[in-house]
Amino acid sequence: MGANQTPAQAAAVAAASRSTRLTGRAALLAVVICAIALSLAYPVREYIAQRQQIDQLLAQHAMTSAQVKALQDQATALGQASYIEQQARDQLHMCFPNEQCYQVIAGSAPAAHARAKPAVSPWYSRLWQSVQRANQESPQ
Repeated sequence: MGANQTPAQAAAVAAASRSTRLTGRAALLAVVICAIALSLAYPVREYIAQRQQIDQLLAQHAMTSAQVKALQDQATALGQASYIEQQARDQLHMCFPNEQCYQVIAGSAPAAHARAKPAVSPWYSRLWQSVQRANQESPQ
């Protein structure tokens, strides 16, 4: 205590000097908190990575389940004779023995309405014809 200080002023100065100064206990507490934070960083990172992997696997499981359901529905449909008949008609263009089937080919006109297009000979054929004409017309 100074000579001119009151006890309240002396306590305030002592508290101020204690709070600004880093004590050994405070340093040890800071080291312990840093060690705890560092020791928790790796497990938390692993936990987050595992949660992401679990989410991916759940999404993959849902997709696989949907594919299994679709395949089961297709197997059920293939067990029905009417579905097989329809597929044979649509994909294989089949019909029953006493039926008369027609197949419409898109883009083709009937023969009566088709216009005769002049036949275009290939370029090499025209080239050879021009060479032959040039030979015939050459003076001898």
